Amino acid sequence: MRVLHVSYSWLPAPPGGTEIYVDRLMRDLDGLGVESIVAAPASKSGRDTIDGRRVYRFDASGEDSTLESLYGGDAAAAAKFAAVLDEVAPDVLHQHAFSPACSSALVRMAQTRGIATVFTYHTPTASCVRGTLMLWGTHQCDGLMEPKACTKCVLQHHGVPKALARLAGVVPAAVAAGAARRGLSGGVWTSLRMRRLVESYQRDVRALLANADRIVVLTDWVGELLRRNGVNADRLVPCAHGVEAPAIPAPRTARNRTRLVHLGRLDPVKGTGLLLRAMRQAPDAAVDLDVFGVVQDASATEEFNRLAQLAAGDARIQLLPGIPHADVAATLARYDAVVVPSQWMETGPLVVLEAFAAGVPVIGSNLGGIADKVQHGHNGLLVSPWDSEHAWSEALAQAGDRRVLLQQLARCVSVPRSSRTVAAEMATLYRTLRAKSTDAPVPQPIR
Repeated sequence: MRVLHVSYSWLPAPPGGTEIYVDRLMRDLDGLGVESIVAAPASKSGRDTIDGRRVYRFDASGEDSTLESLYGGDAAAAAKFAAVLDEVAPDVLHQHAFSPACSSALVRMAQTRGIATVFTYHTPTASCVRGTLMLWGTHQCDGLMEPKACTKCVLQHHGVPKALARLAGVVPAAVAAGAARRGLSGGVWTSLRMRRLVESYQRDVRALLANADRIVVLTDWVGELLRRNGVNADRLVPCAHGVEAPAIPAPRTARNRTRLVHLGRLDPVKGTGLLLRAMRQAPDAAVDLDVFGVVQDASATEEFNRLAQLAAGDARIQLLPGIPHADVAATLARYDAVVVPSQWMETGPLVVLEAFAAGVPVIGSNLGGIADKVQHGHNGLLVSPWDSEHAWSEALAQAGDRRVLLQQLARCVSVPRSSRTVAAEMATLYRTLRAKSTDAPVPQPIR
């Protein structure tokens, strides 16, 4: 059986959590008789082999992109993907990404060819125009896709004054259409067109959710969100993250200070800046913090520079380059706790399970997938409010003052489930869908 996995990007680009998940899944599927091939958008089309696996790039350069294609799907990229689909001729398409290049069109193309389809909801960008599922950036959103409310929220995210954001949420469609026909964009014109763009985005999301044969949910809150948006429960496949065989925790040498570690891509939603500001608010906390940051693009470089300014002069903080994923478990095992201050709705994150695999407790935001996995006072500590510098500084001070507590939490950490179990569940799903795909109806666009 052959499966084509679609990801946001692929090596040599620095991998994010989705790419790490897909790579591990494919490696485990290799041992189950499932051939896995990768497709990912890129600046130009091409094909190569990485670590013995076929990798296809389809052109998503967006040279002719418009605001409409950015919010409603890039038809040119989809057409390039069709050529990949025809060459690979998979039994199953497993789409792990949702973006202008990875739109609902990919699933429709597969199904018109009699190919079974699976979509995994990896990040909030799969349903939230803002990309975080944080209402106004400060409150956990219920996730209901409603154009008026979502338009106001996304404009506020881009710095539009609230009065204009409210206006854009109710602007008549004819006004927005007129601005689009005249090619008016930028500033107030884009704001006035935003409701129409949000509607286009949500139409594409709904088309993907309606047409995919099965939707994999990695954590409880995702299932609740999708049901709230009308997805039938019998099409949802709960399949939580798994990790490789756990590392044997390295012996921790006796010391007087608590060692904390934070790692991941450098992005404001990961909360790294909040964490460093909290460290500065707790100057007497007996903690040392190592930050292993992954720089994926120019915005991450800017974020690194901001973080370097925050860390300047505090000898307790070290900003370090990202580490290869193969070394993560062994690295984490050298610390007293892993800090996960995310400021958005995580479906994982994988680092929580990697910490548990290394026998290390987690200090994390009381939010999303972190709160699903961390039991406060048992295998870690949950910080509330998750966006409060004061709450985080208190948590850091507690970590420094109560090292015995962290040791007790570490003893309660349970080994997470294996990534091989995840692969076995996915292989069963693929085979079931392949057997039924010849009877599936031809999907239609949602209008």
